[in-house]
Amino acid sequence: MELIQSVAPILLALVMTGVVAGILAGLLGVGGGIVMVPVLYFIFQSFEVAPQHAILLATGTSLAAMIPTSIMSIRSQKKRGNVDTDLLKRWGIFLLIGVLAGAALATHFGGVWLTAMFGSLAMLVSLNMLFRAKAKPFATELPGKAVQSFIAMVIGSVSVMIGIGGGTLSVPILTSCNYPPHRAVGTSSAIGLLISVPGAITMLVTGTTPADAPFGTIGLVNLLGFACIVPMSVVFAPVGVRLGQKLNPVRLKQVFAVALAFTGARMLFSVL
Repeated sequence: MELIQSVAPILLALVMTGVVAGILAGLLGVGGGIVMVPVLYFIFQSFEVAPQHAILLATGTSLAAMIPTSIMSIRSQKKRGNVDTDLLKRWGIFLLIGVLAGAALATHFGGVWLTAMFGSLAMLVSLNMLFRAKAKPFATELPGKAVQSFIAMVIGSVSVMIGIGGGTLSVPILTSCNYPPHRAVGTSSAIGLLISVPGAITMLVTGTTPADAPFGTIGLVNLLGFACIVPMSVVFAPVGVRLGQKLNPVRLKQVFAVALAFTGARMLFSVL
């Protein structure tokens, strides 16, 4: 009975993480990882996992959980004509190169560095959402193919290193180049799938399971976290897409940005 009482809040937190991640994936095109990673990071520590190992497990588990979430988001976005297949064809191979490089760097640099990186990126993303929600684009169109290839590699490598969907980076980058917002969100859902599939496989197959990893961990993917998060994220991703058509996206991003800033700051302080 005591075991159930101690585990129940953790399981509930994982389930609610799936709900929020699914809604945000469809609503803002952020892939859900920006929510899953910090929650998993602190939950794994409650299982007495060392912080430097917890961030690696959070990253791997987040990438795996984003696969079905991204698929559901893509299906909903494609029905609305929001997925740019031409862009995906241009970026695909370079995203993959970035993912493979990022996965190698993640295991090389270690957990403390990745935690600081995630916290810093979370702060930057929140500031962008708060102060550039109504800002004019930097450019009138996307840059040339060479620059786009470099951008795709950076998005792939950074995203897989800290377990986030490509939308966290690709949506602001695309919209800053005068790309239609709804099309940026829809296309970023597909970018998230191109990142999460090879990223999760790499973490699962080549990742070394820490000695203090919780039960059900293979490689750097925790199957308990995956099992709790995925069903809810799959169900609620289409809900997020529908909400995105009805609600004020600027106001929603501002509210999310404030919460994200607090989360990023907490992760940064955890490694000081």
